[in-house]
Amino acid sequence: MSQDTVKTVQENSDIEISFKLSLLDGTVVDQTEDGEVFAFQIGDGQLLNRLDELLIGLEVGTTGKFTLMPEQAFGLPDPENFKTMSRNEFPDTMVLEEGYVIGFDTPSGDEIPGTIYEVNGDDVVVDFNHPLTGQVVVFEAKIENILS
Repeated sequence: MSQDTVKTVQENSDIEISFKLSLLDGTVVDQTEDGEVFAFQIGDGQLLNRLDELLIGLEVGTTGKFTLMPEQAFGLPDPENFKTMSRNEFPDTMVLEEGYVIGFDTPSGDEIPGTIYEVNGDDVVVDFNHPLTGQVVVFEAKIENILS
């Protein structure tokens, strides 16, 4: 009589999950839609490494809910990532308000988000830390399939 081995997520497993990433107050930051899955390989960099680690050992059909402190998730704000720019570096028609997120082109052609932190006369302080830096996040994931 053979017994089926229960498949669990291993390092480098190819898996499919449904997930929700939210803030402590319940604000949803990202999630898969009903009936959709997010497919990736553990350790491929598509998820934060810490999130990958939390999924290792879970079985197909298992749901895990994890609360991560800023140091475990997107880190703490780095003062070096606050840059003061001149108002004339922005289009005249652009409204610059605290909290407003703007996409900035990098020299390599990538786009990174910057959040207006402060507007003081002609000086605009932009926060280039990840928008979730300093936040406690809640990660809920269901292992939908383990492909390898």
